[in-house]
Amino acid sequence: RATVLCADLADEAATRTLVPEAVAALGRLDAVVNSASTFEYDNAASFSYAMLERHLRANTAPAIVLAQMLAEHLQARQGLGAGDGPGEGAVVNLLDQKLWNPNPDFISYTLSKAALESATTLLALALAPTVRVLGVAPGLTLSSEWLQGAQFQQAHALSPLGRSSTPQDVAATVAFALGNRSMTGTTLLVDGGQHLQRFERDFSMM
Repeated sequence: RATVLCADLADEAATRTLVPEAVAALGRLDAVVNSASTFEYDNAASFSYAMLERHLRANTAPAIVLAQMLAEHLQARQGLGAGDGPGEGAVVNLLDQKLWNPNPDFISYTLSKAALESATTLLALALAPTVRVLGVAPGLTLSSEWLQGAQFQQAHALSPLGRSSTPQDVAATVAFALGNRSMTGTTLLVDGGQHLQRFERDFSMM
């Protein structure tokens, strides 16, 4: 079964309604995949408090709150004798290969994803053994208002493997992370090796 739930992730109170609504609709919740993201351009010259806050409220803080609430749900389930074993619950945070290959474009977005990468480590420590927390870092995967058509295809091919990630690659890696109960506190890079190359600009600015 599937259900659709809506919330403004920039609103903490709204974000906190998602886990209980999911449990009410589906009966239980075992995992959260945090893939929602704000991606707005700024650089060192145009940076502002407001831009950074907008990215942190969309890309970082909701993922932490949802992990917290998943852990609370699983602990309550364990208290009722549901019999869940260590590591059955999982959180997967979608990151970005540019954290391992930094450039000065999209500074607020990059900072918010860097904070989420650190939160992945901290939450893996804090929520074990109830919840495993992992990152998945795609390379260039989807076209955007800045990068489309032939330019997207050319940038997508800029990797040691001659191709970056596809949505199917990312989904398969998320499924692997959710299912492997021996993994926590680490990030899987799914980018065709783009993080091994040095790019002076973001793909969309090249």
